[in-house]
Amino acid sequence: MIRLLSQLAVALLVTLLFRPLSVDAQANIQLQRTGLTPDDLAVIINDDDPLSRQIGDYYQKARHIPAANMIHVRFQSGHHAFSKEEFQQLKAKIDRVTPAHVQAYAVAWAEPYRVDCMSLTSALAFGFDAGYCSSGCGPTTPSPYFNSASLSPASDHKLRPAMMLAGTRFEEVKALIDRGVAADHSFPEGRAYLVITSDKARSVRAGYFEQTAKELAGVFPIEILETDAITDRHDILFYFTGLVHVPQLHTLGFLPGALADHLTSAGGQLTDSSQMSSLRWLEAGATASYGTVVEPCNHRQKFPLPGIAMFHYALGASAIEAYWKSVAWPGEGVFVGEPLARPFAPNLREVRTGQFELRIFSPRERLLRIERSHSAAGPFKPIAQHPSLHRGANLVRFNFAEKGGYLRVRW
Repeated sequence: MIRLLSQLAVALLVTLLFRPLSVDAQANIQLQRTGLTPDDLAVIINDDDPLSRQIGDYYQKARHIPAANMIHVRFQSGHHAFSKEEFQQLKAKIDRVTPAHVQAYAVAWAEPYRVDCMSLTSALAFGFDAGYCSSGCGPTTPSPYFNSASLSPASDHKLRPAMMLAGTRFEEVKALIDRGVAADHSFPEGRAYLVITSDKARSVRAGYFEQTAKELAGVFPIEILETDAITDRHDILFYFTGLVHVPQLHTLGFLPGALADHLTSAGGQLTDSSQMSSLRWLEAGATASYGTVVEPCNHRQKFPLPGIAMFHYALGASAIEAYWKSVAWPGEGVFVGEPLARPFAPNLREVRTGQFELRIFSPRERLLRIERSHSAAGPFKPIAQHPSLHRGANLVRFNFAEKGGYLRVRW
C-alpha cells in the first residue's frame, strides 16, 4: 500500500513598520530557541586512537566547538565493549571535566560501542545501570527524555544524550560531518519512506505508520510502502524499515540531515555485526541512524518511533534530540551520526537594511507572537498582529530598525 501526502509550503507575509535607523537591528531580534547549539555539545576524544583525534579535530573546526568543550581521554582501542568497571572509571573523569552548561556529547570513535549490556551512548547519558538492559525479553528502564519538550536535558532530566561520530575511515566521517553542517537551516523538500517488509517480526513499527501519516499530513510527504527495499529514490529525508539487511542502498540519494534505520537485533554492533551495521546507513548518505548492541527482542519501545522523531525534527530540533526523544527504552541502543544537524531550525536573514525574512517550519498550526521592548531584558509587550503559522514551511517578512529597541519572536 502506498500513501502519498503532498507537502504544504505556506508563505506568510507580515509587515511591521518602525522608524528607520542605520543600526545592526538583527542583533536586537531574539528568536525562540528550538535545539542544541555547538556551545551545548562536548566532544569526547580518545587520544590513544589516531582516527579519534582526527575526527575530533575536524569536528571542532567544522562546528566551532569551544575549546573548553573538548574532552580528552585515553584507553586502548580495538575492542567492541568496555567492561562496566573500565567504563565507570572513564565516565568519572568525563563527568569531572564536562562544563556544567554542556547538554550532550559527541563521541569521536566507532568502538567500543557497548558497555557490558548497555550501549555506549546510553551509558554516557544515564551512567551504567543494569536496569537499562533486558532480563530475557523483558522491558527496561524508560527514558525520562522520551518525547520530551526539554531543550536542556542535563538541566531538566539529569542526563546528557550522546551520539557517536562513527565510521571506519576518516573520509567517511568527514563526509558525514559535512552533510550535517550542510543540513542546517536547509528546509529540505524530501520525503519520508515508512517501509513494511516481508519480515513481520521486524516490521512491528508498521502499526504506527498510518497514524504518523495522518498526524504529519501537510508537514512531510509520506509514503507507506510494502516492499523489502526502495530503489532509485533521491529525495530521502526519512527511511524507517525492518530487515536484517537492507538492499539497494547504493541506488539511493539521501538529503543532508536524513534520518534512517532498520529494526533488527544487531544493527548497533557497529564493527562486528552478523547483520547489517547501522554504519551502512551513514556510508550510504544518511546523517544519523540507530541500532541495538545486544538482543532487544522486537519491542517497539527499544527503537525509534518514526512519527516522534519526525515531529521533533520539524520543530527545529537537532538530530541527536529528535532521535533520542523518539526511543522510549534506549538503554540497549546506540545513536550514530552528526548530532547537531538541524535542517528545520528557523533562519533569520536581513535581505536589505532593516528588512528581514524569517523562515520557520512547523509540524502544527499555531500563532506567531512578536513582542517588543526597549531593553534586551524586557519587559516585552506583544504587538497587535499575531499571524498564524501553518503546517510545513512558513515565510515571515518584516521591517525593523528601531534604535535601542528589541524584538522577541515566539511560536
